Amino acid sequence: MTERGGGLGDRKITSLPSDRDFGRLCVVLVATRNPLNLGAAARAMSNFGFARLRVVNPYEVAFREARSAVGAAELLKNAEEYGSAAEAVADCSLVVGTTAVRNRELHHRMHALPEGARVIRKKLGSSRVALLFGSEKTGLSNESLSHCDWLLRIPTREEHPSMNLGQAVAVCLYEIGRSAPRGIGSARSKTASAGSMERITQELLEALRISGYLKTDRSTVSETKVRRMVRRLGVPAEDAEVLLGMLKQMLWKMKRSEHES
Repeated sequence: MTERGGGLGDRKITSLPSDRDFGRLCVVLVATRNPLNLGAAARAMSNFGFARLRVVNPYEVAFREARSAVGAAELLKNAEEYGSAAEAVADCSLVVGTTAVRNRELHHRMHALPEGARVIRKKLGSSRVALLFGSEKTGLSNESLSHCDWLLRIPTREEHPSMNLGQAVAVCLYEIGRSAPRGIGSARSKTASAGSMERITQELLEALRISGYLKTDRSTVSETKVRRMVRRLGVPAEDAEVLLGMLKQMLWKMKRSEHES
């Protein structure tokens, strides 16, 4: 496609190349309140060649009919619904949350978009990645953030840090799409999926409760701290089952000793 005018002669207008790695990116929208925003996010995904949309507890059940999803009705129709962020990211090896930061206390590493996009694009060469966006009103909850490996921030003015959901999705996907040449797959071992890391987390939490390190009653604060710690380990996929087996064996011994006493 060429454009003429302005005395500049013919100018080649290029578009983003389609990339098979894009199929490994899951855009996860958590507790979206406005179906128009959800439709705009779907449209942005279609613009830049990403088709895997996952939604967690959308506020409006009629979101699949959002008029703002111009040209992306099929993508919106095929969106996968989940009851929790944990379920939505279970098959992903890298989970990245987005935040405008503001005044909230964060416990994760933070990457600005240009740098974070390069990391995501490289990971897509070998593994599935989840990119999480929170609700328009509150962003991602602490519980949802605890499932993330690190956070991504779009650089904006301090006086006006937050963006419309559809715009934020569009900016992130554009940067990921253009951040690296094709075929940049990683030669490193694949990291364990979020689902495997969550199973390890739950076994560890049970062991900590039995040992008395954690109170026996369910503590959300303690759980999120332990989950963040486990996520930071970056356990290779081939080691995850071994680690899980170790924890199960220790738990069996601990429960047996507890019963005998």
